[in-house]
Amino acid sequence: MADLNLRPKFHITGEKGWINDPNGLVIFNGEYHVFFQYYSQNIYWGPMHWGHAVSRDLTEWKHLPVALAPDEQDDGCFSGTAIVWQGKIWLMYTSFKENGGGENIRQLQALASSEDGVHFVKHGIVIGEKDLPAEYSPCDFRDPMIFEENGVLYCLVAARKVDGRGRMLLYSSEDMFKWNFVCDVFGRDSGGIMIECPDYLKDLGLITYCEQFQPAQGSKHLNIHSTFYRLGKLDLEKGKADFGESEIIDYGFDFYAAQSFADEPVMIGWLNMWDRNTPSDKYGFAGMLTVPRRLEIKNGELWQTPVINMRKVYEKKVGGKFSEKIKTGAVKITAEALREFNLLLRKKGDMYTGFCLKDGEWVFDRSRSGEAIKGKETDADSLAGIRRMPFANGNETQIIVVMDEFSVEIFADGKSLSSTVYPDCDADGFELEVKAENCKLQLFEI
Repeated sequence: MADLNLRPKFHITGEKGWINDPNGLVIFNGEYHVFFQYYSQNIYWGPMHWGHAVSRDLTEWKHLPVALAPDEQDDGCFSGTAIVWQGKIWLMYTSFKENGGGENIRQLQALASSEDGVHFVKHGIVIGEKDLPAEYSPCDFRDPMIFEENGVLYCLVAARKVDGRGRMLLYSSEDMFKWNFVCDVFGRDSGGIMIECPDYLKDLGLITYCEQFQPAQGSKHLNIHSTFYRLGKLDLEKGKADFGESEIIDYGFDFYAAQSFADEPVMIGWLNMWDRNTPSDKYGFAGMLTVPRRLEIKNGELWQTPVINMRKVYEKKVGGKFSEKIKTGAVKITAEALREFNLLLRKKGDMYTGFCLKDGEWVFDRSRSGEAIKGKETDADSLAGIRRMPFANGNETQIIVVMDEFSVEIFADGKSLSSTVYPDCDADGFELEVKAENCKLQLFEI
């Protein structure tokens, strides 16, 4: 019989029920607040609420009461953003009205606020159908993201052209309640059917977003729902965008809907994926959020490092083969002139999760990780449980592996690969085989 109390130790879940997108990352009264899409009544997507958790160290999280819930105004409180403005937390979210389905669905942007960071008051729709240019569909108009610049509030919203594909729209406001359309940010259709969950960090020149059902590009991204970033600039006064080409944020099976804190370049995503089974449902929950990642731009690329409260257990030099029993925690491996690398995680007999260097690229393998996870992807790598990530091949290679119950997040020279895994509860083997000029391993408790 499944242990219904089995949960990740340091990843945010809904405790029970379903969660998906992080919905507003904000620092308020000395605490980190994270909201998320939440349905407590079952282990699948349902009428969307906003769950709420807080932390002082981005590692130990306390759940607060639900911040937003469906009512006579909203059939569902879909994804959105949080911002501290004039001493309050403001939430802008997508008010979903089913209206019988089809073209009658309405996704419009609504507002709520809180003075204490716990109890929220709804203020109704503030970016409505009348504020949406006629060539865009109010059926697919969602996921607002607010930021402030020179005393003006701006909002990015995902949208879809009528008879077209995904777009990203920009609005501006002086008072949070009246919003004016500024521009269509990219000015062209997305590769996928719909854009979702835009986010913008001006200081890094970083814009992120998701695309649904975008065709794969070789092995660059194989998930049918992927999260991308672009580097460049958003000229708010002229309403023009100048960004480079899209790049993948995370190379694993399970990463979506990333958001960041406005006051710190720290990002959190959904550590799961649409159109897949979720084996944790037998434990009474489905979905979790990633560990926070600090963001930098190095050599024109996004660089991610996990931000978690860690205590070093030991440090040692390794060469050849190394084995240990590790179920949860973090391992940092630093190697000079790395030639060979083969790592088996959560090993028990023939069960393991693999990560190795092969033919000049990183290869992640969850084909023997435990309970099978299957999605709608039909390419050879997906069917074989494989994901690939570029290898930097520098003088020094740094790998950080973060393991929790049901997940592994790997950071290799700033690139990330995140996936869920469902091995036996007592699978704790950690086996490393490495060839390098010099290799150091550090083990951390979290």
